[in-house]
Amino acid sequence: MFRYFFMRLLMMIPVVLGVVIVVFFILRMSPACPIRTALGDFASQEEVELMRDEMGLNDPLVVQLFSYLSGVMLRGDFGVSYTTRRPVLNELLSRFTPTISLAVMSTLLAAMIGIPFGIISAIRQYSVLDRVLTLTTLTLLAMPTFWVGLMSIIIFALHLRWLPASGWMGPRFWVLPVLAIGTGLAAGIMRITRSSMLETIRQDYIRTARAKGQSEFNIITKHALRNAIIPTVTLIGLQFGRQLGGAFVVESVFAIPGLGQLLVDASLINNIPIVQGGVIFVAVIFSFINLFVDMLYGFIDPRFSSLYKSKKKSQKNKGVSANE
Repeated sequence: MFRYFFMRLLMMIPVVLGVVIVVFFILRMSPACPIRTALGDFASQEEVELMRDEMGLNDPLVVQLFSYLSGVMLRGDFGVSYTTRRPVLNELLSRFTPTISLAVMSTLLAAMIGIPFGIISAIRQYSVLDRVLTLTTLTLLAMPTFWVGLMSIIIFALHLRWLPASGWMGPRFWVLPVLAIGTGLAAGIMRITRSSMLETIRQDYIRTARAKGQSEFNIITKHALRNAIIPTVTLIGLQFGRQLGGAFVVESVFAIPGLGQLLVDASLINNIPIVQGGVIFVAVIFSFINLFVDMLYGFIDPRFSSLYKSKKKSQKNKGVSANE
């Protein structure tokens, strides 16, 4: 398992490095002047040039890239915001708590709804319940998240006055955003769980387990689900990572001071350090989420981690045969 973890960890390095380089050059190609945006239209040219020298923007692009890489890799320095003059990392961390909380709660809600209903829909295929669940999931998948958020505000906040319409100051404020994201995610999880379970319960080993007299509950939970859950775990990991960088629509609808809202505001005023640091920050977290999902593969299905063990054993066997 350690070898499996180590190999996956090494694969993260070129991914993160590639993201840093691509984001760096794309943002540097922007025709707008971020310094002029930060200082205002009435700033003199001398003030603009002074700030450009201070930020190192007059250096060649290669020098800027290596300077930025060294700061990120060695000191965790993502630069300084053009507007607040605070370190970018502090700005990101101050907005990260609402975003990660929203992502965790919405993903957990989606998993608790999608996985059980996907299993039920698979084992009751073509029943009335299966058709109702399928129609419901297709309807939820067709509705955009921001529209669901707006409709929930109109119904539950304006008309019924049960819940607040915006903010992130307590559990009552969390309900509508989590439902807006979680319902769509649950529909996708249910569809992939149903498809995977339908494929798994038709396998020969499932029929063998039934022939041996095992209960249907044990067959579904101990045999079928463990093999069918791999695509679902993949989808949950990907969706959770997407919420960290893509929840800005819901954060905008519900006025949540999260990471997505910070990146949108920074991109509107061309605050390059915030946008650049935010994208890299999300990319690193997304890579660690994928690493965690890969580790779950090893625990759920030992065949994944045994791939590295088998390679190691085969190399030893080749060495032994060569010596003989």
